[in-house]
Amino acid sequence: MNLDHRTLQRAGCSLHYWMDGPTSAPLVVFTHGATIDHQEWDATLPVVLDAGFRVLAWDLRGHGLSRPAAFDLPSAVDDLLALLDSLAVAQACFVGDSMGGNLHQELVFRYPERVKALVMLDCTWNFQRLSRLDGLVLKTAGPLFRLYPYNALLDAAAKGTATSAENQRALRESMQRLSKDEFVQIMMATTACLHYEPDYYIKRPLLLMLGDQDATGNIRKVMPMWAEHEPSAQLVVIREAKHAPNLDQPDVFHTHLLAFLESQTGGSQATPNEGG
Repeated sequence: MNLDHRTLQRAGCSLHYWMDGPTSAPLVVFTHGATIDHQEWDATLPVVLDAGFRVLAWDLRGHGLSRPAAFDLPSAVDDLLALLDSLAVAQACFVGDSMGGNLHQELVFRYPERVKALVMLDCTWNFQRLSRLDGLVLKTAGPLFRLYPYNALLDAAAKGTATSAENQRALRESMQRLSKDEFVQIMMATTACLHYEPDYYIKRPLLLMLGDQDATGNIRKVMPMWAEHEPSAQLVVIREAKHAPNLDQPDVFHTHLLAFLESQTGGSQATPNEGG
């Protein structure tokens, strides 16, 4: 796709982002998962553009072209807010996979007025109470990652994310642009998203999507619990999908995504493929 490629200078990082669509249309922001980049959304952005929305995809600090930079979640939230401010966008819809969804949860927690609606794909619930077992797994993850041979670590991550060999290759190519130290640093920094908030509700329209074969962390266990906690949430379980149902079942994902976006924005409110 020939989206407009832009950069925004931030402390310790030059952020790269891509956007297109009518300036008068609702903005939909797409945030990728940990250790990959904006290309995760290559199949989705044309679909959302053709529906008449404005889209933005970006490489988080420490990922893709937004390197070299150390990743940390609070800085990434501030980066996203700075992107919105630089574009004079008061409010947007946000679509995030895995860590991208964790980041969007932190955005709405800190700046709820900036969020119109949220779509979360296969991400853990930031505000849960961890079980003792989940807490133990989290504590041992860093040392295990460092002990693992890097090629085997990349293979396991790619195979755990998508079902097809083609998608696994694409994910691995994206991941292997990082050094092993960068990879492990990102994975461990992502755990900073977890803070137990028993009385907190997002109070924004919320679509949760879960691949029925996702074996990553506690996601398959906790997303239904999250959906029960949030009065505004709807949960869609996508069959024959792992950690990235947008890659494994794109047609199913796009159908649910567009229906949700249109229900929350009253339609795109702009002519499809209008300039800008």
